[in-house]
Amino acid sequence: MRRIKGEDLRRSIEDALQYIACFHPPDFIRALAAAWEKEAAPAAKDAIAQILVNSRMAAEGHRPICQDTGIVNVFIDVGSTVCWDSDRPLEDLVCQAVHDAYTNPGNPLRASVVEDPDGARRNTGDNTPPVIHWRLVPGDRVDVTVAAKGAGSENKARFAVLNPGDSVVDWVLETVPKLGAGWCPPGILGIGIGGTAEYAMLLAKRALLAPIDIQALRERGPANRAEELRLALYEQVNRLGIGAQGLGGLTTVLDVKVLDAPTHAASKPVALIPNCAATRHVHFTLDGRGPARFEPPPADVWPDIGWRPDPHARRVNLETVTREEVRQWQPGERLLLTGRLLTARDAAHKRLLERLERGLPLPEGLDFTNRFLYYVGPVAPVEGEAVGPAGPTTATRMDKYTGPLLEKTGLLGTIGKAERGPEAIEAIRRHQAVYLIATGGAAYLISKAIRKARVVAFPELGMEAIHEFEVENMPVTVAVDSRGRSIHQQGPAEWRLRIEDLLHAR
Repeated sequence: MRRIKGEDLRRSIEDALQYIACFHPPDFIRALAAAWEKEAAPAAKDAIAQILVNSRMAAEGHRPICQDTGIVNVFIDVGSTVCWDSDRPLEDLVCQAVHDAYTNPGNPLRASVVEDPDGARRNTGDNTPPVIHWRLVPGDRVDVTVAAKGAGSENKARFAVLNPGDSVVDWVLETVPKLGAGWCPPGILGIGIGGTAEYAMLLAKRALLAPIDIQALRERGPANRAEELRLALYEQVNRLGIGAQGLGGLTTVLDVKVLDAPTHAASKPVALIPNCAATRHVHFTLDGRGPARFEPPPADVWPDIGWRPDPHARRVNLETVTREEVRQWQPGERLLLTGRLLTARDAAHKRLLERLERGLPLPEGLDFTNRFLYYVGPVAPVEGEAVGPAGPTTATRMDKYTGPLLEKTGLLGTIGKAERGPEAIEAIRRHQAVYLIATGGAAYLISKAIRKARVVAFPELGMEAIHEFEVENMPVTVAVDSRGRSIHQQGPAEWRLRIEDLLHAR
């Protein structure tokens, strides 16, 4: 009988969470580098380059890859002959590990978990509680996989119960374009088939934890139905032309993972969960010889590429920019922003709109006239930083607020990631505003353009407080111009046709 110390489990999970916050899995880096090599769409290639450079910078600086350091998922397989050396419940040990990891003063991680989810939505302050899946299995060891899942991709989870004769491929190909770009492609799709509703979702989540090996599978060929589905979906999803960040391109998914289970004869439950460009997970085994150790990936796993702002990018002074200037910007045009901008996310938007609807003034010192609003919830800074990693959040969540803010505040434009819906695009067109995107998955790289930061309203909201950032040459792309033209509509449509032409030319 093997004795496993509870403290070894706690320490290992704490260290694992700090590790995955800063280090991509090597298989993901290699797959993303291969996608960058073959990418022919300039905007998508630039976005992938930013993600790769950000990955290396985060590893070297030991800072989070993404500002959304995720909700913690822990999968624990406990050997049936293991003897626990602890008087604390397993759940307590895991919660303590999450608390310690996310409040580490040397590398604080963003606390994103809220309680009372349909009410006050109070931030727990330390990212607890985690989501724990554990099971008793044969053996004398404890196998653990720790993952941190960002909301941008988790929010795009989808589920359906198909008829037994329905095609899973058809359902996925119908579903993926509706996800938009908020899940930060290129990434991985996890597909769960069978079981019951909740079990199909768990299969999809577990599928995401397997190493990327689609190219090896393509070379050797499928050995079962799940592998046949993987190959079919990998090829056909990439033919959609969605591309990196939804800008249009050759690579939308780096791999597709499928797990299945027996199900009822009258059912075919199917779940889809994407993993984003901030893929974060690690596996370890405890065998009684102490806590797990995690070695950084070798330096040569990152491709030898650099990233510099486009020398042809339009330089924009945020202190003097006018609506007339904004009207000249074109979809897909690259900009470098210098000056002051404001930030806000969901909670701050809700408060702002409530004030405006009640005829109350904005908080003292807050003026949106001819300003830009960046959708971001940054990581707390450490010594020497103006702000921690500060990449964009999904702009679509703010669509219902966009029209009222543009109408009542004099706001000139917004910055986020992913597409805008019809309601927001129409508001942008009507008010001759603009929507810009920064690269999702490049949070640490983006933070280097932020020279100063201060909270200007709602400090009690924590990472959702309104900040003022002073930026220098912050790289963004025009996603929706003042006439309502969207790069997220134009780019994929163009590259879907190009991909079909390439296939027919073979």
